[in-house]
Amino acid sequence: MAQEYEPYQLGFVVSQTNYDVTFLMKERALEHTDFLGIDVPYIIEVPGVFEIPFAVQELLENTDVDAVVTLGAVVKGDTDHDQIVAQHAARKIMDLALEFGKPVSLGISGPGMSPAQAKQRIESFVVKAVESAVKLLQAQQDLRLTQISDEDEEESEEQESKENQTS
Repeated sequence: MAQEYEPYQLGFVVSQTNYDVTFLMKERALEHTDFLGIDVPYIIEVPGVFEIPFAVQELLENTDVDAVVTLGAVVKGDTDHDQIVAQHAARKIMDLALEFGKPVSLGISGPGMSPAQAKQRIESFVVKAVESAVKLLQAQQDLRLTQISDEDEEESEEQESKENQTS
């Protein structure tokens, strides 16, 4: 029998930098969540990838949000700035996910890619980001159900033991 899961609510954080790419990422992510039957009641747009963690924190503090999907594209420039931005954003996004105990998926393509490569990667990054958030939510729910089942089993064994002692 297939496991039934609670309906999930996702928040999206979308970078406005390279908006020709990130707009399409957002639209494709909304199509995919609609296909999966998942609500996205919150979409926050931020100036760039470096600012994504601030909005992620805001969404994670909201009890209506089960997980956050980040969307951005870090394109190579004339310096190594793209490396710094991507690395620091990714680290802080993971820190926030661990701090709040909620999934935050990394749908940020780059660094080191050209604008053409960013456009080519829209589909794969978006689908992976949405599905990663959903799969982590399902894993969390499975873990909770397993813990409840284990607790019920322990209670049943204790009750049986008490009944055996009184007979």
